[in-house]
Amino acid sequence: MINKVELLYECKNFLGEGITYSSIKNDLYWLDIGNVSKLFKLNLSSHKKEIFDLPEIVTATSVKSDDELILASNNGLNLFNFSNKKFERVINIEDQLKSTRSNDGGSDAYGRFWFGTMQNNFDSHGNDIPIKENIGKLYKIDINKKISVVEESLGIPNTFVWSPDNTKFYFTDTLNGTILNYNFNLENGDLSNKKKFASFDRGFPDGSTIDVDGCLWNCRYGGSCIVRFDPTGKVDQVIEMPVQNITNCVFGGKDLKTLFVTTASNKGENQNDLDGSLFAINLKYQGLEDNKSKLVLS
Repeated sequence: MINKVELLYECKNFLGEGITYSSIKNDLYWLDIGNVSKLFKLNLSSHKKEIFDLPEIVTATSVKSDDELILASNNGLNLFNFSNKKFERVINIEDQLKSTRSNDGGSDAYGRFWFGTMQNNFDSHGNDIPIKENIGKLYKIDINKKISVVEESLGIPNTFVWSPDNTKFYFTDTLNGTILNYNFNLENGDLSNKKKFASFDRGFPDGSTIDVDGCLWNCRYGGSCIVRFDPTGKVDQVIEMPVQNITNCVFGGKDLKTLFVTTASNKGENQNDLDGSLFAINLKYQGLEDNKSKLVLS
């Protein structure tokens, strides 16, 4: 089966990431990561596009309400309100560490927010710095704002995905090239029994999403493709993409059968005009909508 990959928005992102979907108003949200990041909002009904400047390195999103997002940044967790365009710090995390920044993240079905940190790979001008230190951490933020460190010594934490029955958590350190799974206890948010789930020989594992069949869709940075792994970790299918650096994906649309995909720029020999664009792929599979944040802000 050949899946048609549609160019949805030639947004020229430097590092498109953090994509999520909300069925409340049929909105798609994603980020362009940099020292001054940008938040993109696309209404899939009206096709209205909005771009918001953010004051720091913002890397992950979670829907809080029809008008609010939780955003992970290099200084912690933040609330963004679309009505007043206000960016407000909720919790300070690693805000005194100039050597680290946030990366991927997401909410579990209970409403806790999980995200990872990594070596900051941007210099003061926004240029890439080689990642030489595994100094990242995996954080869990309970809805009462309690902060827990779940993993340490990480390179690039990515893929924050839960199985449809909420018994498995999928995660990867991109630098290791392997997707992991853990047993997940939804009631208390504990992880256990870490195991190798899947690997693939093209590019590196980046962001992921999951469908109703429990299959994981993984973006391959540097690999020009998206891989669907079945629940046992076996490759089910590979979708070829027209650009090299595939960063993150989410199911969206009224029937949750469209896969929306962010990408990044490319300075290598395979660069082309579509690098950094947003793509859409209509599929026969139905996805699961991302969990919403239930972080208590008062």
